Amino acid sequence: MTPFDNAAHKIAEFLLQIKAIKLQPEQPFTWASGWKSPIYCDNRKTLSYPQIRTFIRQQFVNEIGTRYAKPDVIAGVATGGIAQGALVAQEMGLPFVYVRSEAKKHGLTNMVEGEVEKGQNVVVIEDLISTGGSSIKAIEALREKGCNVKGMVAIFTYGFDEATENFKKINCQTSTLCDYNTLIEVALKHNYITENDLEPLKQWRQSPSTWKQS
Repeated sequence: MTPFDNAAHKIAEFLLQIKAIKLQPEQPFTWASGWKSPIYCDNRKTLSYPQIRTFIRQQFVNEIGTRYAKPDVIAGVATGGIAQGALVAQEMGLPFVYVRSEAKKHGLTNMVEGEVEKGQNVVVIEDLISTGGSSIKAIEALREKGCNVKGMVAIFTYGFDEATENFKKINCQTSTLCDYNTLIEVALKHNYITENDLEPLKQWRQSPSTWKQS
């Protein structure tokens, strides 16, 4: 097991401990998209726990350093990536900007808030990857400003094939500190779920849009 695997397992355990991620195969959640889901994720909760947010920040810094050396700017995706991105930028001594979900409808009508210059290397910080839609909008907004988006790093991903394809289409590298398979492994080990829960969790992961819709 590599040190990064250890970190991923530790993050999974943190997310489960503070209920930033909840697993309820028998009482599924309904997402805004209408999908039924056995998992709900709110990584903003990590900000309320200094030890956890510091650990996550340091894993972001390590991952960025390993993959991208030192970029010129860190960009957070609104809203979940803003605080995380600012923490990372502070730790790395780098400028920080954030990207709105849509352009402001008044004033300067900005989508990117903060100062970026054409040709700057940017790493994007996100809290969660589902289908990748909001992340991709942010990446495209930065590219429209002339930035060179080196890649994106997120706390957690559901690992949907749709997201993988979407990021491939826009030619953007992504990595995450923790993922769905790791989470399920840790959840089973620490009795957040039982063996009986594994099959529905696996079925949802394979076809999230149709799971329990009939």
